[in-house]
Amino acid sequence: MKTFLLRAASRGHVESGWLNTWHSFSFAHYYNPERMGYGALRVINDDTIAPGAGFDEHFHDNMEIVTIPLSGALEHKDSLGNKGQITAGEVQHMSAGHGILHAEYNASQTEPVSLFQIWLLPNERQIKPSYSQKRINLESKPNQFVDLELPLHQAATFYLGRFDQDTETALSVRSADHGLFVMVIEGKAEAAGEILEKRDALGVSDIKELPITAKAGSFILIMEIPMLNQAET
Repeated sequence: MKTFLLRAASRGHVESGWLNTWHSFSFAHYYNPERMGYGALRVINDDTIAPGAGFDEHFHDNMEIVTIPLSGALEHKDSLGNKGQITAGEVQHMSAGHGILHAEYNASQTEPVSLFQIWLLPNERQIKPSYSQKRINLESKPNQFVDLELPLHQAATFYLGRFDQDTETALSVRSADHGLFVMVIEGKAEAAGEILEKRDALGVSDIKELPITAKAGSFILIMEIPMLNQAET
């Protein structure tokens, strides 16, 4: 078993007048050569956007982009003609492909919006861009990980789960060349001998199954991702 521990406080942090963001991996003005990603996982940004503020229209290509709102509502529009809001309990996916323009704003003039935005390297470049969003019903499966079933152009799987204190569970790895990246969004959990608190993360590879114990009421994200070698990234 190989592990990669990333404590919440060790992440890159940028706070401007309208954006408070924590970077798990090198991004924009935060650069750490030892944190360039984990396998096919390239970016995890933990963003809080002030009321009425947001990201003006900007360009992406050849990246799989997943947005998970935690609170509030995010207004989205893009060059494919999509326009609308995503809220907590939903997940958004974009394949940037050969190129997409999009903008993201806090839909509220009074309350902040909090979200994770996650980027994965695709397994095929220059594809046709695409967009989807869906609601995830975690309440129907308490104390279980729910497969978000995203249409990713990468052999990756996203899971979310809410767990009561002292719940024990385990997640199997579907492929021998994949690893798991665990992010404790809220609460406290134990995995691979590590105690993970709010926003702590742990990468684990060379395993078939990962036991996890919720040490408190917990909200946990796990991504199963291909462990690409350096030449592939």
